[in-house]
Amino acid sequence: MPITIRKSLLTLALGAVLSSSYPLLAQASVSGQSNQASNLAPEVIKAESAKANALFEAIFNEDVAASPVRQTFLGIKTDYGKWDSLGDAADDAALARAKQQLERLSQLDPTKLDSQSKLSLELLTAKLQRLIRDDKFRHYNYPVNQMYGIHSLVPSLLINQHSIANEADARAYISRIAGVPELFEQLITALEVRAEEGIIAPKFVFPHVLSDSRNIIHGAPFDGEPDSAIWADFKGKLAKLKLDEDTQDKLLDQAAITLKEQLRPAYQKLIAYLETLEKRADSRDGVWKFPSGSAFYNNALANTTTTEMSADTIHQLGLDEVARIHGEMRAIMDKVGFKGDLKAFFEFMRQDEDFYFPDNDAGRRAYLREATALIDNMNSRLDEVFKVKPKAPLIVKQVEAFREKSAGKAFYNQPSADGSRPGTYYANLYDIMAMPKYQMEALAYHEGIPGHHMQIAIAQELEGLPSFRRFGSYTAYIEGWGLYSEYFPKEMGLYSDPYSDFGRLAMELWRSCRLVVDTGIHAKKWTREQAIAYYMDNTPNAESDAVKMVERHIVMPSQATAYKVGMNKILALRAYAKEALSERFDIRAFHTLVLKNGPLPLNVLEQEVKDWVAAQSQA
Repeated sequence: MPITIRKSLLTLALGAVLSSSYPLLAQASVSGQSNQASNLAPEVIKAESAKANALFEAIFNEDVAASPVRQTFLGIKTDYGKWDSLGDAADDAALARAKQQLERLSQLDPTKLDSQSKLSLELLTAKLQRLIRDDKFRHYNYPVNQMYGIHSLVPSLLINQHSIANEADARAYISRIAGVPELFEQLITALEVRAEEGIIAPKFVFPHVLSDSRNIIHGAPFDGEPDSAIWADFKGKLAKLKLDEDTQDKLLDQAAITLKEQLRPAYQKLIAYLETLEKRADSRDGVWKFPSGSAFYNNALANTTTTEMSADTIHQLGLDEVARIHGEMRAIMDKVGFKGDLKAFFEFMRQDEDFYFPDNDAGRRAYLREATALIDNMNSRLDEVFKVKPKAPLIVKQVEAFREKSAGKAFYNQPSADGSRPGTYYANLYDIMAMPKYQMEALAYHEGIPGHHMQIAIAQELEGLPSFRRFGSYTAYIEGWGLYSEYFPKEMGLYSDPYSDFGRLAMELWRSCRLVVDTGIHAKKWTREQAIAYYMDNTPNAESDAVKMVERHIVMPSQATAYKVGMNKILALRAYAKEALSERFDIRAFHTLVLKNGPLPLNVLEQEVKDWVAAQSQA
């Protein structure tokens, strides 16, 4: 699951929580069609397209300028010591900006644009229309939750995104620490606004966020040893600068004082408020409890999947896919000679120690080494299936201790645009029994190569596309590609161990169950316990996996439906192209086609493939 960039700190912190993508375009892609302006002189089309792309870039830069956090994710240090503003005033400003930007876009004449510029105009127009349309749901989220709450964004951004290359960067780091009290004041106000509307996270969320918040202010310089996560990070980064001793000591003293006098009281105040908010929370899990919950969820599904699939349709697709995958698993069960039914095989896979690394530091280091080796091996074979590769490097890291108890199983952080920060595949090794060896291969391919790192890094590096497309996000496309990337390595001869192939199927099964459970919770009023039981009955995953996944569904409605919907669409488009082109079909060309335009809504991707097939057929 990649972390994506949103219009504000609140939505950035939540990742792809609620309205996680953009709506369907009114028109299909035109990149493969003849330009309506073909009767215009080429220099006119070139000039008008250049003007349009300048506007696209200006709009992107306006949004970036309004978000210091987004700047940091992009490797920009203009407002390096600041946080974004939270709350209705900030949302009002973003809404006004979107309306003004949409008005400027409407002045462009699409008939005078080249095909790529016309597609960019359609995509950006749809994005802004979606932001404006969905503003009525601005409070339909949980600013503090166990997945991407702002309480954990503070240390995560400082540690993982805020690099320190000089003394000014170090002072900006301290400035951000000093800015946490104001940020949290805005956060508490935002939480209270939602609470007054009846939008409060379920009770299970609060122990997670309270524990994580307390962890952040535990250890030196707050109390005793070892060093707290932020303090250790600042000291380590500062030590690499090799500043003169006096300057370094002053910076360390200032950081320690700011942590104790600014950050700790801010977290203590947030913790106190969350303790009172917890008493007002209940155990209703689905967004059906919101004032317009059904309308919100249907809108979220449309945004996430970029389709018009209903909750019932998605639910049934999940049930059908679960049944199909169970059949393929039984074939593997027979192949390895297991005696018993599928449920017994699941229990065997959960319990047999041979499938797990030792539950100690050495075992966790071994996991990271082997995950890196899997990615390195795939990297060496990319030419078999790709014509284009990312320039940005990829590293594998363990999820940090301060958030590992509540964080997801694995996720990906994109590289910085300037190449100073690599892409990162995070593996959560807190519960080693939730990270079996037989799932390592599929997980590494999904989060790393050829999955999220290939798609996201390549998109950022594309030349000739406006920045909003290179850094854009359509969840069904991105996660669909990630899940598809688990599948096609089997066609390359990988997953040679039947248990590893079972792991691949287990990961696909997991995403299929998500279709059932997400719609079950938010459209059919399933309880948290009912949803956990469904995962335990139908998958081999650990109970801790099931609990975390259900809790993720609850605070991120619709997001988990993107994976299987997106994968199925990519596979269907590939099958269509393969049948139409027969022996002329080239998997490397197909993959290039899927990746060369950056993220796209699924209906636009479909039109791109159809246009490509038509062009290939004519050739």
